[in-house]
Amino acid sequence: MHKRYKQGFTASILSLVFGLFVFRVMADNTPPVLPDFGDSSGSVISPVQEKELGEAFFRSVHAQLHVNQDPEIQDFIESLGQKLTIASDAPGRPFHFFVVLEPVINAFAGPGGYIGINSGLILITESESELASVIAHEIAHVTQRHLNRAFEAANRLSIPTAAATLAAILLGTQSSDAGIAALAAVQAGSAQYQINFTRDNEKEADRIGIQILSGANLDPRSMPAFFQKLQQSSRYYGQNIPEFLRTHPVTASRVADTLGRAEKYPYRQFPNSFVYELSKAKLRVLTAETPQASIDFFNSRLDRGTSRQRTVTQYGLALALLAKKQNKKAHGILRVLIEKYPESSRIANAVGQTIRKSGDFKKALNFYESALKHFPGNYAITLAYVEVLLKSGNPGKAEKILLQYTENRAPTLDIYELLAQTYDALGNLGQSHRYIAEYYYQTGHTRSAITQLNIARKAAKNDFYLTAILDARRKLFEQEEKDRNERRLF
Repeated sequence: MHKRYKQGFTASILSLVFGLFVFRVMADNTPPVLPDFGDSSGSVISPVQEKELGEAFFRSVHAQLHVNQDPEIQDFIESLGQKLTIASDAPGRPFHFFVVLEPVINAFAGPGGYIGINSGLILITESESELASVIAHEIAHVTQRHLNRAFEAANRLSIPTAAATLAAILLGTQSSDAGIAALAAVQAGSAQYQINFTRDNEKEADRIGIQILSGANLDPRSMPAFFQKLQQSSRYYGQNIPEFLRTHPVTASRVADTLGRAEKYPYRQFPNSFVYELSKAKLRVLTAETPQASIDFFNSRLDRGTSRQRTVTQYGLALALLAKKQNKKAHGILRVLIEKYPESSRIANAVGQTIRKSGDFKKALNFYESALKHFPGNYAITLAYVEVLLKSGNPGKAEKILLQYTENRAPTLDIYELLAQTYDALGNLGQSHRYIAEYYYQTGHTRSAITQLNIARKAAKNDFYLTAILDARRKLFEQEEKDRNERRLF
């Protein structure tokens, strides 16, 4: 890697280390003193460099945490995030939203516009606007360039090490020795200066976040309401305060400030979307300790709420029954729900799951072919259809669908996994191991990815086009491993 290129990344590490910790507000009343650095964001790290650092950061997150892979949960959080992005002052800026399957209440923003929300935080929200208020605040940190303004000195960190450092510090893990060393170095400097700077950023992110909520037709009052809920709940944790409340302290003055700003907007009702409610129900099943725990939870709520809320409860119960392999019971519930909500792709997909798990693949194929006509291009239903094609012995059609789907979309982990299975079924081991390698790489397991590329290279034999791709990827992966292993910090 060119020395000057590397320094472009590493010069901003100190800013990212502290700028990524969101919602930090100090309780004292001393006015913050913000040094004038000018707008260094454009000169310190270019959009291309930030993109590469963001991608490496996301791979490090995958290596350290359980990142959601359910396509419907991902579609929900991405859609909500993009809705808020469009309402921001940087609607064309790239953002990537994802859910971490952790019960700990937390949310964070990383380089490259990568914004993560823990399932624990989503499940404690009582409205879609409350969830949106957290995401809007994170978006504001990015659009106001808080991640790039505060740098003070440069470190000689390679991109993989920089990404691992950011992930280790941001996520509160101890898996990166580089992260620990970098954090210690920063703490040896002027901590109070950094705190003052962050506090000022937080006020700005609150203000901009409320504007984003209003512009996205979501409730501006949800931000102070959610802050107040967190403030009240913190008293019950004692010494075991969740990570979110440690890194996102909420004070009475902050609640009052955001409430004052929100009340400038006209009051009206902001109903939750059906997709938000269904997604929460599914997320509860995905993160439950046992399927029976989910069944008990939803059974206790079957007679509560409005008609639609009872529908959501029945949907959650059906998914929990599916998780416990009680397919017939789940199918009976879902068949009633799909007649009531024929335009819900999520209920339709759940019906399809009951058919798939029954083992009747012919019936499942017919169902998904019909569903795709009704919901063309639906990501979750497309993936489910491909899985059924593979199980029914039709990898050729599965390959065609996957390649068509990825023509204008970046492959996801699900796609890489299905491509690997498809090419294995077709007897193309070179391509199969290629996509296994990509899966490992995207989840932060670069050494395993290199091993898979070596296997793919042997299997590719005289396929010049494929061997060229494999060699280029192996060169990139090996360089990243070399940079990561060097860990030259200072």
